Amino acid sequence: MTAGGGFSRAAGALDEIKFSAILRALSLLFRSRSAVDRSFRARTREKKGIAQIRTRDGRVARYFVFSGKDVRTHAGLHANPDAVLTLETASLGARLMMPPINWLEQVNAQKNFQLTLDGPEEFACWFVQLIMAAARVPWPVGEAMMDGSRRFTSMTNGGPCHVWVRDGRIVRITPIDLTAEDGPSWAIEARGKRFVPPRQATISPHTLTWKSLVYSPDRLLHPMKRIDFDPHGERNPGKRGLSGYERISWDEALNIVTSEIIRLKSAHGPSAITFNHPAHHNWGNIGYWLSSLYRFANLVGHTKVNHNPDSWEGWFWGAMHHWGQSMRLGTAEPYSTVEDLLKHAEMVVFWSSDPEATNGLYGGQEGTVRRLWIRELGIPTVHIDPYLNNTAAFLGGKWISPRPGTDTAMALAIAYIWIQEGLYDRDFVRRRTEGFETWKDYILGYTDGVAKSPEWQQEETGVPARTVRALAREWGRKRTYLAAGGWGNGFGGAGRAPTGVQWARSMVCLLALQGFGREGVNFGNLQFGTPIDHTFWFPGYADGGISGDLTNTGAAIALYQRMPHLPTMNSVQQQVPRMQLPEAILTGKAEGFPRDGRSIGGQFAKIRYPAPGASPIRMIYKYGSSNFGTMSGSNRYVEMYRSPNLEFVVNQSIWNEGESRFADIILPACTSFERWDISEWANMAGYGHHGHAQVNHRVITLQHKCIEPLGESRSDYEIFYALSRKLGLGALFSEGMDELGWVQRMFEASDLSKKITWRRFLKRGYYVVPPPSPEHRPPVAFRWFYEGRPKDTPEPSPLASEYAGQFRNGFQTQSGKFEFECQSLATYDPHDEERSPILKYQRSWEGYHSERHERYPFQLITPHPRFSFHSHNDGKSGFLNGVRDHRRKVGNSYYLVLRINISDAIERGIQENDLVRVYNDRGSVICVAVPTARLGRGMVHGYESSARYEPIVSQAGIIDRGGSLNTLTSKRPMIANSHSIAASACLVDIERCDLAEIEAAFAESTVCR
Repeated sequence: MTAGGGFSRAAGALDEIKFSAILRALSLLFRSRSAVDRSFRARTREKKGIAQIRTRDGRVARYFVFSGKDVRTHAGLHANPDAVLTLETASLGARLMMPPINWLEQVNAQKNFQLTLDGPEEFACWFVQLIMAAARVPWPVGEAMMDGSRRFTSMTNGGPCHVWVRDGRIVRITPIDLTAEDGPSWAIEARGKRFVPPRQATISPHTLTWKSLVYSPDRLLHPMKRIDFDPHGERNPGKRGLSGYERISWDEALNIVTSEIIRLKSAHGPSAITFNHPAHHNWGNIGYWLSSLYRFANLVGHTKVNHNPDSWEGWFWGAMHHWGQSMRLGTAEPYSTVEDLLKHAEMVVFWSSDPEATNGLYGGQEGTVRRLWIRELGIPTVHIDPYLNNTAAFLGGKWISPRPGTDTAMALAIAYIWIQEGLYDRDFVRRRTEGFETWKDYILGYTDGVAKSPEWQQEETGVPARTVRALAREWGRKRTYLAAGGWGNGFGGAGRAPTGVQWARSMVCLLALQGFGREGVNFGNLQFGTPIDHTFWFPGYADGGISGDLTNTGAAIALYQRMPHLPTMNSVQQQVPRMQLPEAILTGKAEGFPRDGRSIGGQFAKIRYPAPGASPIRMIYKYGSSNFGTMSGSNRYVEMYRSPNLEFVVNQSIWNEGESRFADIILPACTSFERWDISEWANMAGYGHHGHAQVNHRVITLQHKCIEPLGESRSDYEIFYALSRKLGLGALFSEGMDELGWVQRMFEASDLSKKITWRRFLKRGYYVVPPPSPEHRPPVAFRWFYEGRPKDTPEPSPLASEYAGQFRNGFQTQSGKFEFECQSLATYDPHDEERSPILKYQRSWEGYHSERHERYPFQLITPHPRFSFHSHNDGKSGFLNGVRDHRRKVGNSYYLVLRINISDAIERGIQENDLVRVYNDRGSVICVAVPTARLGRGMVHGYESSARYEPIVSQAGIIDRGGSLNTLTSKRPMIANSHSIAASACLVDIERCDLAEIEAAFAESTVCR
């Protein structure tokens, strides 16, 4: 006992000496860094106060005196320090403060209160961040160029780029050209040819708009308060969208926001607050809404807005029930389909698929060269779309134009021919599917007396029966890839329309008849499925970043284990379906179904708002501005914002557009070019595995802070951190880290740190992951299923509990097979006419045969935009205004282009560049007309996701000239038993407008902005 006790005392004394030495070294580090690093020296002068570091028993202690001019340190305890950092023991202090930091031990110490921080948040959190910053070596950032500029890197929704800066200002943005240092590219040998992708990151056009967006005159540069909003008096909610704003200080803005949070939580509980964010944001793993916003929102507590499965709608609510894929929201796995298609496919059918316009999702123009290869190989293409889209125009081939919403009738007629003429894979259907005979009886008309023949579909689609019969025969006799939606393996396209559920179901049923997974038969349009290395681990933006949210992000899959950080959890159980948010505010009631990718059956657990014992929503924290341009029936948001039920609205945005004008307080955020971050191109892991399979080279970037934030704008992280400090949550939110500290922490947690040093990464700004050798490429998607083997594609889904039989054997369905007759739907509601267990054709409730067609004879098609990424790059006085296929200037405003069939235009006296009012009973939008032969009669076409919402109130209701076509779409879900947006098609009428009358109306009438 005595010997053991003596050893323990000796070890304790040694720990005290070690910890004392570390604290002494910290004081020297402050001094040396201040001497050589001007920015660090300025940082030490930001605050005045005394900070103490000590053990709990006080045996080891040192305090730091910040005078605003210099830093002085002394050993021992100060009688009255402003902030105190306490460690349980000297041993713990020595371990935690000796680099490299053991983050797991530090997190555990914080959880167990062995590491505590006390004192005023502003000073205490600043001191801890200063310690972290002092330990960071100030290596050179970016590369000096011969023209006197400095070249940085960044990442956007359209890909990685170089950012050239001179005198603190961005001078140009360019694609990244790969060098010899970046290693080789992959190559594919197919049919006697060798295909190698370009040695460049071929970004989307909208990436190149960012210079004009950063310096847009529409930037929000200062905190603002609505002039007739008084948090202590009359709030005037009915004036939102009408009133002007006055500039206020950051301190006043933060005080108002935090006071409202405290007031509402004290009076009603945290369920009175909700955070409403868009589906996408400025790129980056630290600053993304799934990261910083979720961390802050969870710490505050809130009613969660449950998002519908944007753009996956038809696949999630429909196709999933046939084959599972729930963790891909019902879409197909993509692996190695590029190589399989080039080697084995004999035809490609693009069905509602326009990757040349939408770039897949985040994929830049990477797929363009690959689609050129199929033209080089002479592989024929067919394009099925009401609009002769950009991909069809680019590749050529056969164009078939069904009436919008009738695609499923055509699909059933194709299946009819295959069944009648034996042009399907009987062996696959027998071995790997269930329920075929039931569906076959419906197709052949045995169950309802209507054979789904090409002649039958002609009445529905307007496509001649001979055309469909010829297509079915050619398809059935050739190994064919089906490019369904923008990705080719699902997503977007007709899956966003009122009939999206049945269309997505028809796509998987057709390819099941052809035996998907065999050579040359699969889903794809060469947008997904490149032979890149999937074993190199780097987190995607939906992996949760710094959120600590293990429930609503993909953090639990890998990131949380690799980068330990304090977990966060929202204590509020109440949720509100996003598409019903206006109704929830206005009526106090809402219902919907959840987006839950863990299982097939998760989507059946109905959400009911309000939840028992919870407060109705009284405050909206709006993050970004997109509802008017991207949500259906979006004029209803005006009424929502003006409701007296909504006591407070704060908007955190970069630009003064859309919903920022309906806020009480506006917090100006900076762009991703004005803050630090880290990310990978197209990596959306957490939503779906291996989104980077869209690109030709895996590019991971350090998103340099290229310039200082303009005006008084701040990064999202800094805004949430400032609010957290005022709420006493600063240390919990930041863990003592600034943005660059979190970036380095994520770098070290990933495989990146094994391949490139932090110093080199800071300077160069990006790393390209080498491709695997051909023998180590991923197996072809679904080959395992076709051949009846255990799953061998590189994704950790479905969850083990979702397999009916042996783990990795078969699909996620109850039978483990592809189900033509869906057991999950039969169990939930076998009598649901909108979504029956077998796929049946239902006419669109907003289509050619509906009652509304008599009043509104034009079908408006609103696909994802070609030139902007949703609302991100539109408007803002950016250079996209000069793209004539996007907007055109008429008079004093830039109007969104609306395409109309030439014959329809002549009948209505509409000429090119005329202003037209496109309208229905939901609203009116002023556009500029472009007559075209690329549309059939009775159709008009305009891209959705306008960033501009510029409405007036008139006798005709709300008229918008900003181009927000989603004000015309229906709030109705695709099917009743879903929470879905049917935003890509609606019925409208169209009439020519007089420019002078329009400009006079907007000059004189009541403006909602």
